[in-house]
Amino acid sequence: MPTSTDLPLVSSTPASWAKGVLQNANALLSDQVYLEKKAANNALEFLNLWPGPQAPAHWLASVASIARDETLHMQAALKLLEKRGGVLERAHKNPYAYDLRKLIRKGQGKDDLTDRLIISALVEARSCERFICLSEESKDVELAKFYRALVTSENGHYKMFLDMAKRVAAAKEVGARWEKLLEEEARIIEDQPVDFKIHSGWKMN
Repeated sequence: MPTSTDLPLVSSTPASWAKGVLQNANALLSDQVYLEKKAANNALEFLNLWPGPQAPAHWLASVASIARDETLHMQAALKLLEKRGGVLERAHKNPYAYDLRKLIRKGQGKDDLTDRLIISALVEARSCERFICLSEESKDVELAKFYRALVTSENGHYKMFLDMAKRVAAAKEVGARWEKLLEEEARIIEDQPVDFKIHSGWKMN
């Protein structure tokens, strides 16, 4: 299983973040249900962005596989939430993903698609890191096992999205853009408000 040091993220989530959000595990699970739903929808969008016979080899199979995994994660989070007496919140916002999407070079063809794939990879890499952190800090055996079970999948997803980006643009171009957006992601995640969310910040304002 990958560890936090195996991930390419510029900033590291402190253990104090996990200890804080785990104080309201049900709110955290509710947030995750929505995140997994949005992750599945995001993957399926790539079926439309590059569909049909002109898609690179394994493109459609890759996004379908990611969407399937995210749907299964959503079901698992929802099942655990209900088991623990939690209630799914009726509204949900993810300012972290919203801020990342502002970085997309919208309407610029190949650059637009490349950025969408790289940002998807960034979200998956950060989610992987957060699940590692939660699994290590949770004193609740059931929760620790749940988060640990998600790590390998999320790690695989970020690599798949990066590989897909390299089918859209030259590897050197993708690498340069990846490095730039890694820096931006570090700034964005650290600027997020403190909350009981997977992608919340850890710095008190």
